[in-house]
Amino acid sequence: MAATETIAANLSQTIPESKADGVRYVARQPILDLRGRVHGYELLFRSGREQSFRGDVEMATRTMLDNTVIFGLEQLTGGLTAFVNCTREALTDNLVDILPPSMCVLEILETVEPTPDLVDACRNLKKAGFRLALDDFTWHPKFEPLIQLADYIKVDFTLSNAKDRQELMRRVHGAPIAMLAEKIETQEEYKQACAEGFTLIQGYYFCRPQLIENRNVPANRLSQIEILRLLHEETLNLPEIARLVKRDASLTYRLLRLINSPIFAMRYQVRSVEAALMAIGEDVFRRIATLAIASELNANQTVELLRMAFVRGRFCELAAELCGLDATEQYLLGLLSLLPAMLQVPMRQLAPDLPLREAIRVALMGEAVPERRVLEWLIAHEHGNWAACDALAAEHKLDQDALLRTYEDAVVWAESALQFA
Repeated sequence: MAATETIAANLSQTIPESKADGVRYVARQPILDLRGRVHGYELLFRSGREQSFRGDVEMATRTMLDNTVIFGLEQLTGGLTAFVNCTREALTDNLVDILPPSMCVLEILETVEPTPDLVDACRNLKKAGFRLALDDFTWHPKFEPLIQLADYIKVDFTLSNAKDRQELMRRVHGAPIAMLAEKIETQEEYKQACAEGFTLIQGYYFCRPQLIENRNVPANRLSQIEILRLLHEETLNLPEIARLVKRDASLTYRLLRLINSPIFAMRYQVRSVEAALMAIGEDVFRRIATLAIASELNANQTVELLRMAFVRGRFCELAAELCGLDATEQYLLGLLSLLPAMLQVPMRQLAPDLPLREAIRVALMGEAVPERRVLEWLIAHEHGNWAACDALAAEHKLDQDALLRTYEDAVVWAESALQFA
């Protein structure tokens, strides 16, 4: 048996059967560079329905490592870097050897003491190709040996002040360490982190629009949303869709470029929307057009927003079958829930003009209507708020196992969709 297979077997044996066979939560939080590009994902795991690991941090880490085997690390991150929390045991007992070094950053938790054997273990992990991050870091002389090994230092903005961060920056100046600001939730915090010299950002600031009062929704954006609605109707109104598409030059170009791409192996060039529909069929046309329009709506924002929108749309579409909701409406609800961040216009200005049923419009504005139950669960899941996930599932009688499988399917689908967007 290979070394990694032995470790995987040992990990599974140390996890109680109720956890190993029960609900496994897995979520990911993006880490972005200053250009809005995704640098990697921090993976968040939980083994079962309890709201915590009952203080057993070592069990939490073992379960997390076991989950990377079950879910597949590359599948969870789309091939990007995975940031994985590690306890002392995971580092010193070689439990992390199950992870691919080239894809992983090992986050040393703030509770881990930098003893000589731990530092030696970290040196060996660096030699094996792993990168190291100091999580929730605050300066103390005892951490100097780990600072010398660190590739990343993560600083929680909610637990630090500008003076302490400035002192930390001074101490690490000149070292080859990427400084990562955590818990960045507003544009103001983002700007502050940039001004202080942080080069990586973690948090949902990019999902929160910088509100500009009295800003109108561009007319072509409303046309694109109308096209989205028409694309998800049971019978495709081709003349009406063609009319709307032709009014948007960039969208026309984008659609035709996608349809004429080699992946569809067309034997002749398609020069019109109508011809595209006849050539590839309604179902494929709907999906291509939907992806193209979503990309166009997100044209001036980070691609991570588009990725999240695709995950939300696909998740809500698939999960609709679990609770008797309309799949078409749920897809649009999930996809359009990030419109404020994409267009930098608050939802209260967007929603009234959207060509959607009233219940979906109010769901977009955050009202606790039945149509929002699946999206609400997903938003809690994105933030790793497992207690809220449990409460929502119990309230609405949602199948947690099915929701988690649906989330995994949605992540894989979104990564695939981005290749054509």
